[in-house]
Amino acid sequence: MMRRLVTIFATTMALLVTAAAPMASADNAFPDVIPLPDGFFPEGIAVGHGNTFYTGSLVDGAILEGDLRSGAVRELVEGTPGTIAVGMDFDESSGYLWVAGGFGATLNVYDTSDGSLVAQFAFPAGFLNDVIVTRDAAYVTDSFVSQYFAVSLDAHGNPTGDTSQHVLGGEWVGVVGFNANGIEATQDGTTLIVVNSTTGALYTVEPSTGVASEIDLGGTAVNGDGLVLTGRTLYAVENSKDQITEIRLASDLGSGEITDIITSPDYDVPTTAALFGSSLYAVNARFNLPPGPTVEYDVIRVDR
Repeated sequence: MMRRLVTIFATTMALLVTAAAPMASADNAFPDVIPLPDGFFPEGIAVGHGNTFYTGSLVDGAILEGDLRSGAVRELVEGTPGTIAVGMDFDESSGYLWVAGGFGATLNVYDTSDGSLVAQFAFPAGFLNDVIVTRDAAYVTDSFVSQYFAVSLDAHGNPTGDTSQHVLGGEWVGVVGFNANGIEATQDGTTLIVVNSTTGALYTVEPSTGVASEIDLGGTAVNGDGLVLTGRTLYAVENSKDQITEIRLASDLGSGEITDIITSPDYDVPTTAALFGSSLYAVNARFNLPPGPTVEYDVIRVDR
């Protein structure tokens, strides 16, 4: 507990000194716990250039920019009452951060160089939840309706303005409540992977048609929230279980085997994760507690 208090105090002092300046690097090792401002209530996380990461607030849609090495954080996008930030993804080609707006049914695009809003797309959705950006498009899931939306990109990662709506079909099975949640894509962007967080089923999805094929996990349910894909290794954050499940996918992505369960004593309902080197960084949303201005939140690092 003392270590946690010291870390929080040090981070707070760093914020006071550098609030208007670029984040300073440090020679210390990458911390296992990065405190966020009290009451921030995070859900999504993405890793940007260098040691930079981003996370958004379910309170007011604010976006924080942080340093994975120093643990320092600062506000990149000011919050607005009545808005929220859910899942997000960073596009290296453009430097843009794509953020799902939840009940607001908007997909927001921010320039991470200055936090300015580049574009905003409104969709006929129930709850825009998670985002993945490929070379050709950005895709966002709708958790209340079995569908997702796509925004076309040019060769530089800029949105062209063309959008499309795709109903999940094929082997997809929807239920009442939350359905499509975390979303990932293969490196070439030709296949999406989507989890139904209620049924625990994982699917490959053909991006242009919405046709889904269930990934055979041998009867195991993965009640995933956020997903992280690297090569054929898929990580599913299971928030209510305080764990990240590692799955090794077959070469055709039609089946998978659970190869590891990653836990941490610091997990407290992690929702989404991002990959940085040999580490996974997950945000603690702490859904088991009523949100409030004094509730502590943080980002947790684990080895993979």
